[in-house]
Amino acid sequence: MTRARAGAGPAVVLVLLALVPAVALWGVWRWAAGKAESFDAPPPTTVPIVVPEPSPPLSTAIVSLRRTPSLLSRELNLDEFRSAVTPLLDTINDRSCVAISLDGIEVGDRTSTLPVIPASVQKVMVASVALELLGPEFVYTTTVRAVELPVDGVVAGDLYLVGGGDPVLSGDWYPTSNLERFPVFNHTSLDTLADSVVAAGVRRVDGNVVGDGSRYDDEWFAPGWAQGVAGVEAGPYDALMANDARVLGDEFRASDPNQAAARELLRLLTERGVTVGGSAVSGVAPSDASDIAAIDSLPLPAIVEEMLANSDNNTAELMVKELGVAASGEGTRPAGLTAMLSVLQGWGVDVSDLVLADGSGLAPANLLTCDAVIAVLQRFDHDGDLGAGLPVAATTGTLRGIFTDSPVAGRLRGKTGTLNNPPFNQDPPAVKGLAGYLPVDGGGAIEYSLLLNGPTISDQSEYRPVWDLLGQVLATYPSGAGPAELGPR
Repeated sequence: MTRARAGAGPAVVLVLLALVPAVALWGVWRWAAGKAESFDAPPPTTVPIVVPEPSPPLSTAIVSLRRTPSLLSRELNLDEFRSAVTPLLDTINDRSCVAISLDGIEVGDRTSTLPVIPASVQKVMVASVALELLGPEFVYTTTVRAVELPVDGVVAGDLYLVGGGDPVLSGDWYPTSNLERFPVFNHTSLDTLADSVVAAGVRRVDGNVVGDGSRYDDEWFAPGWAQGVAGVEAGPYDALMANDARVLGDEFRASDPNQAAARELLRLLTERGVTVGGSAVSGVAPSDASDIAAIDSLPLPAIVEEMLANSDNNTAELMVKELGVAASGEGTRPAGLTAMLSVLQGWGVDVSDLVLADGSGLAPANLLTCDAVIAVLQRFDHDGDLGAGLPVAATTGTLRGIFTDSPVAGRLRGKTGTLNNPPFNQDPPAVKGLAGYLPVDGGGAIEYSLLLNGPTISDQSEYRPVWDLLGQVLATYPSGAGPAELGPR
């Protein structure tokens, strides 16, 4: 008996059912592709696509200590750096002080809590507080005013030049006059202000050109300066001062900075065809006077740079008075110095033994500690507004001719300070100070404060060996691998 053949199994049936729609879809796709080929294709683009070369991948793991190269270098080299500093500490006499730190970590010090005379290192304190209290956006404004605005080009009464405390207000002739060892820079142009007065339509002034410095008090010299300093090293200064109280054609400073500035504006207006019926005098603008023209200084960091690089005494003294205005509304030296002490104390600086007598550091009554100076330096970045304003060894400002053959040439940044104070065998002693930063390649910086006091310490034969040793010692760091070598690869 023959058995009947079995039918297709369920699995085969399912496969066939799946193939039917798949074949149908394939046919539709082929038909659509053929239709698409019948249309004109768009022209190919002629702009090549540039693929940038990929950066070489970093082989350093994300969690590696190489991600913190400055920290790793510091830990590897700190002990050897401390040992290298020891010979410098041993050279410091009992009337001087030194303090050195690395990214805020103490490295070495000698009598760093001893109050000593800082000379112009005082300007580091002035600059730091100004940047904090006034702010980096602050500008000084100088205005020209009149009670009655010009009518048909005529100012019927006086024209007032009102000072806003700008210490670098200058005619364009002054920076190249060779009247100063370190010429003013980043100046505010009095010529430009005169141009603005003319642009405002002034053609004639029937009255005087009046210089008004009433924003500050009339203390034009700080008390306590040594004989021969006032009028030579600094002053007279006021809230209105142009060309450091000089006028074109006179090599000596004028006795009244307000009247001298008015003389300069009168000259500039006359050169621009403005007729002035009166003369240049000093006085105070009436409260109802209106602005005719004004000019702003560069922002504060540029003024700080001029003060630190040139060790500009007038700038320092005027900046202190502006601190007084900001803190208490009083444009006086005592008000500004009180504000400085308040800010320093707020930063945690021990001010119990500090004495602030002026802004320039010309007064031997000033007393700072190396600890106080180093604390201020540690608060700021070496490449910020404070550090960037400091002179650079063998390169700029008061350090241009210093450390020329040193390993720190072109690197070390520092504020110098010098007081001779004869006779040498009597107090107060002479001073030679230096404080600032040595940036470390790859990140971070060494902070240092060196304040030397002694009978004849300002003599090169005495201070230069100490300064040279300072440069050599600071340059030993890092003795091993530095941040640049330890960075990610």
